[in-house]
Amino acid sequence: MNLIPPPEPDPATMEAVHASVQQVHAGIAAMRAEIAGSVMGQSSVVDQVLCCVLADGHALLEGVPGTGKTLLVRTIAAATGLDMGRVQFTPDLMPADITGTTVMAESASGRRASIFRPGPIFHGLLLADEINRASPRTQSALLEAMEERRVTVAGRTHPLPEPFIVLATQNPIEQEGTHRLPEAQIDRFMMKIIVPPPQAQTLERIIGSTTGTAVYEPQRCISPEFLCAATRLSRRILLAPHVNDWIAALVIGTGDTAIGGDVPDLLIAPCSPRAAIAVRRTSQVAALTAGRLAVSCADVRAVLPSCLRHRMSVSPAAKGRNLTPDDLVDMLLEAVPSPAEEVMN
Repeated sequence: MNLIPPPEPDPATMEAVHASVQQVHAGIAAMRAEIAGSVMGQSSVVDQVLCCVLADGHALLEGVPGTGKTLLVRTIAAATGLDMGRVQFTPDLMPADITGTTVMAESASGRRASIFRPGPIFHGLLLADEINRASPRTQSALLEAMEERRVTVAGRTHPLPEPFIVLATQNPIEQEGTHRLPEAQIDRFMMKIIVPPPQAQTLERIIGSTTGTAVYEPQRCISPEFLCAATRLSRRILLAPHVNDWIAALVIGTGDTAIGGDVPDLLIAPCSPRAAIAVRRTSQVAALTAGRLAVSCADVRAVLPSCLRHRMSVSPAAKGRNLTPDDLVDMLLEAVPSPAEEVMN
C-alpha cells in the first residue's frame, strides 16, 4: 500500500480539510499495522515516535539494550520510504565522522581543489545509535543540524534534505560508559520516549518469531512526499484559545510557584519555550492521526510527559524524595488543571 500525498485543502472549505485529514488518518493506520509486524508489543512507543516524526521533530528513545529501539527506527524508515543514515556513537567518534569533511582532490585537468564529502547526517532520517556513548564534543556536532537543518564545515554551510529527522537511541545514564547529553542538545529533541522491556506475553511472541526461517520485511506504506504533506496539514489542526492558554500555563508552571505549586522548587531550571512548541505541535499531530480537526485536552495530556521529561532536571530535594520527571509532570497536571476540569470544579 503506497498512498499518494493528500492535496492541499482550500482554507475556505472545511470539507476539503476533513477529507485530507481522513486520508492521512488512513495512511498512518496502514503504517502502524506495517510496523507492528516487526516491532511487537510497543504500540504506545510506535505511536509516540510517529507523532514526533509527523510533527517534523527529533526524538530520543531511551531503554536498556535489546528492547528494539534500533529495529523500530529501521522499520519506520522502510515504511515511510525515507533515506536512512546511521551513526554508531562510540567514545572515539569525531564530529567530522558525522557531518563530513573537506578533502583535497585532483581533477581530470590535474588541478587540485577542495571537495566536500558529506557524512551520514545527509539523509532524511538519521539514526543516532547509542548517542550518549560519545563525548560531549562529538554530541554537540548535531546542534546546528537539529535546529537549523544545515551544517557548517570549513566555513561553508550545507543544507540538509527535507525532511530531516533525528531518531536517537540511548541507554540509561546509570550504565557504565555513557555521558549525559548537553542541555542545549537535549532541548532540541521534541520528545523523549521511554522504551520499556517487553511483557511476558510479548516476549513469548518474540521468541516464537525467531525460531522460524521466515524474516518479516516491512514494506513501504507512504512516500516522503506524503509525510511532508501530512506535516503541513497537521499545522492546520485547530487549537482553541483555552487549550493554547493551558499549554502555556503548564510550561510557565515549571518556573512559577504561583501556577505550578511545588513543582518549580523541585526543578533546577524551568522548561524552555521549546517545550510549549513541542506540546502544541505533537498534540496537533495526535488529533490528526485520530482523524479529528481540533486538539482536545486529552491530546495534550497524552503528549505532555514525553515533551517535558527530558527538559526537567530534578533538584537534590526531588531526588531525596525519589521523584522522577514523570512524577513532576503528574504534579504539574494536578496544579494546573485543564479548562474542562476547572469548569467541573
